[in-house]
Amino acid sequence: MGPKDQFSGFTPQTDASGSAPAEVIAPLPRVSIQAFCETPEIARLIEQATGDRRMEKAHVKVQMGGGLAASEAYKTAPTPNVVIIEGDAHRERLIETLDRLSSVCDADTKVVVIGQVNDVLLYRELMRLGVSDYLVPPFGVTDLVRSLSEIFRAPGADPVGRSIAFVGAKGGVGASTIAHNASWAMARTLKLDSVVVDLDLAFGTAGLNFNQDPPQGVAEVVFAPDRLDAAVVDRLLSKCAEQLSLLAAPATLDRVYDFHEDVFDPLLEILRLNVPCAVLDVPHVWTAWSKRALISADEVVLVAIPDLANLRNSKNLIDLLKAARPNDAGPKLVLNQVGMPKRAEIKPSEFAKALGVEPAAIIPFDPQLFATAANNGQMLAETSPSHKTIEILADLAKRLTGKSESKRVKKSVLEPLISRISWKKAG
Repeated sequence: MGPKDQFSGFTPQTDASGSAPAEVIAPLPRVSIQAFCETPEIARLIEQATGDRRMEKAHVKVQMGGGLAASEAYKTAPTPNVVIIEGDAHRERLIETLDRLSSVCDADTKVVVIGQVNDVLLYRELMRLGVSDYLVPPFGVTDLVRSLSEIFRAPGADPVGRSIAFVGAKGGVGASTIAHNASWAMARTLKLDSVVVDLDLAFGTAGLNFNQDPPQGVAEVVFAPDRLDAAVVDRLLSKCAEQLSLLAAPATLDRVYDFHEDVFDPLLEILRLNVPCAVLDVPHVWTAWSKRALISADEVVLVAIPDLANLRNSKNLIDLLKAARPNDAGPKLVLNQVGMPKRAEIKPSEFAKALGVEPAAIIPFDPQLFATAANNGQMLAETSPSHKTIEILADLAKRLTGKSESKRVKKSVLEPLISRISWKKAG
């Protein structure tokens, strides 16, 4: 039983196993959870929890070493959505452990602490400082699953993830290819559960690029909106790789795809509540729904090649999005196919200067790499893992997901806690 139950003045009755009676606990979304345990008993309990039906979508990794091992691991690796730390009975040592962890944790990581001290003052202090929950043994599998579920389902909880819309300034600039490969980097390099949504229903290429031919996809979402819920969306997803799924376009011309502007709103809201990252592959068309998809996305990536038509279209798109999203960051600019032989092009520095933005990525022209990957139905990292473009795309993925934030320099042990440098969801 966790302190949250006891300290609120309510102690639930438990069965012989020490778990609370059966109750409605919401399934966890597609999140990554890593636990660092001090004792074999807690490690076994967390392993048992992974078999619970409500944990089916979560990716869970259990290891030993406690908070010290976590701090060392995240010096060189991205942090997951949730970190579970088992501490000991020493209060000051626990605070010091969390202090070290804060210096290497990303801003959106949630932390659950398993402690040894059933102390209401310690519990309140940890809650005030941003720890999501504090559990004290003995507790059962159900208690742990409930705690993890409430992190994402509690009233006022931040959405699990964000939507990132990729759009080309002009047709044929490779926006879809960049979107698909960036999502691959998010899933495979950053270990972030991601879903690619191909919104080009007539001519979408995500199915080809990921070598997938699912019988259903995004069309079923928009043509049967009355049946749409999280379970339906989950059934429509096609798995491309570990932690990467696809909501494919039909890519057929047997019907037209003229939609109302808000047709994708329910889908995007479901994804935002259940998936850490939804990558929207927005086609280069100008309709009410495509405009709305760009404006409502948490992040917009504009892909262009360095010529005059792309410069004009980029300027128009950036101006419109800045006016429609005055409180959001401006679109990220990706310059693609830079350095094509015998093509007159605007220098990247001049292109960026004219737009008043710095490129988030500059991707050199390499027809052999891109064509080989496309023809084989592979991602660039599968075709040539050591190619320099792979590193560029990985860095872009970090920028878009906030995983490249510099580590904070602390003036004292308690500064990050006192100043509420916590693991609550950013933005």
